[in-house]
Amino acid sequence: MLIGNEEYYLLNAVALAIGILNMSLVLALITLYTKTYKEIKSKFSLGLMVFAFLLFLQNFVASIFLGIQLFYPLNMMVQQIYLPIIPLSFINIVQLVALSILFKITRN
Repeated sequence: MLIGNEEYYLLNAVALAIGILNMSLVLALITLYTKTYKEIKSKFSLGLMVFAFLLFLQNFVASIFLGIQLFYPLNMMVQQIYLPIIPLSFINIVQLVALSILFKITRN
């Protein structure tokens, strides 16, 4: 699938924005889980904190990769060969929905 420069940058920017939203939700979850852990000292809460931290780390690394692609673009030929933006965007959208549900459930 060949896309032009404008579409490439738009997809990359959208994927990066979704990744940043995901990191914000995960940080909010970590804050809630830390508060819960301090109150009840449960292993489950500690596990949720570790899980959320690892999810944050994954989103951070993916967002760095997307940011590098956005601000230091590769040759268009290389972009077409190594075009991870569409799959990364889909993964980030799924994570955004899942994290939103988890955040809503956790807050209640």
